[in-house]
Amino acid sequence: MRMKQLFNDGWQFTKRAIGTKLEDMNADDIRWTEVDIPHDWLIYDTRNLYETGEGWYRKTFFMDAAASKVYSICFEGVYMNTTVYVNGLVAGEWKYGYSSFEFDITKLLKAGENEIVVQVIHQSPNSRWYSGAGIYRNVWLKTTPLTHIITDGIYISAKKDGDHWKVEVDTEVVLASNQKKEIVRQTILDRDGQVIGVVENSVKDKSFTRNFEPAAQSLQVAKKGMVINIQKQDTNPLDAHRVSQCLQVKDPILWSLENTYLYTLKTEIMEDGAIIDEIRQHFGFRTLRFDKNEGFFLNDTYVKLHGACMHHDLGALGAAMNKTALRRQLVMLKEMGINAIRTSHNMPAVEMMELADEMGILIVSEAFDMWERSKTEYDYARFFPEWHEKDVASWIRRDRNHPSIIMWSIGNEIYDTHAGERGR
Repeated sequence: MRMKQLFNDGWQFTKRAIGTKLEDMNADDIRWTEVDIPHDWLIYDTRNLYETGEGWYRKTFFMDAAASKVYSICFEGVYMNTTVYVNGLVAGEWKYGYSSFEFDITKLLKAGENEIVVQVIHQSPNSRWYSGAGIYRNVWLKTTPLTHIITDGIYISAKKDGDHWKVEVDTEVVLASNQKKEIVRQTILDRDGQVIGVVENSVKDKSFTRNFEPAAQSLQVAKKGMVINIQKQDTNPLDAHRVSQCLQVKDPILWSLENTYLYTLKTEIMEDGAIIDEIRQHFGFRTLRFDKNEGFFLNDTYVKLHGACMHHDLGALGAAMNKTALRRQLVMLKEMGINAIRTSHNMPAVEMMELADEMGILIVSEAFDMWERSKTEYDYARFFPEWHEKDVASWIRRDRNHPSIIMWSIGNEIYDTHAGERGR
């Protein structure tokens, strides 16, 4: 079965100069400091909030003898320009500081002691606000069976259809073998855990299939006009399938600002009658409508948006994510009369979306403050041409099932839109 272990404890940290290499980190004179993740190294010196340098993190952990599993290291946010090493080898790199990412590290692990090292390159100026620096959101170690649900690979679409609601679920699954008959089962549970809908289908009977190329490191799969990247796992060959299923629910309780009722979708993969993988996630039933003359309607009821733009930091606490502190901010905003937030000017934390669903706050989720034309010397424009599709895929796929989302913003005050046809 799937295991997702919070991987925040037991890290060590040191700051180095720009241009440091992995082989330089074995020097005896390096002073490592014990830190817990989430961690923002900039906030420790408030006289130098635009410090340039590299942050290096390391952690040792133990693994049992290799099993037929897939191991992934998952980062919810690292600011910015990150390279991850496992046992001295590059697991992967990620440039943007606000999107979530993960790497398959199965082939890099060994029985016994393992070491993960994270290099974060922070060159200033790179932002028009306080960015923080380092592994400032949660880290997870994820273990899945060879046949498993792809990360963020479940898309839930709930639409009113006459006297009932139609819930369409697309599930992306990796199969380790073509010889077995896998079943995908979807179960909708209410707040009390009561089952209100179930559907199950064979993967092969209800799926779109693409084969992984044996020599490739990743597979690009088109999904409703969007390209996603799926990393090649440790078994070869593998198939990536998208299973489409539909359930009907009559008279669900609607998610609203006053009653934030959330249902649970339980997605299971069964093989030879046994459950081998399972993911649970919340979703809500609600309708959205924008009218150019009358405004915004939630569940066919007019709602005046009283919004605020909100950056990701927590004031004096810096950028390191703390759900309790974030909740406090949102409580104060609600007491002011706010019912909507634009996540200026970057992708929000996982906790932000969870709290918005729970507390009844509408979200305009924003991706970027710049595209190809920079606003500061070392900002994300350096990486945008090569990386923006990966970041947008990560952003949309992770948060698309939240009922609090009402709009997606692809950029704030983007210079490119005024500079030529390409930007328009």
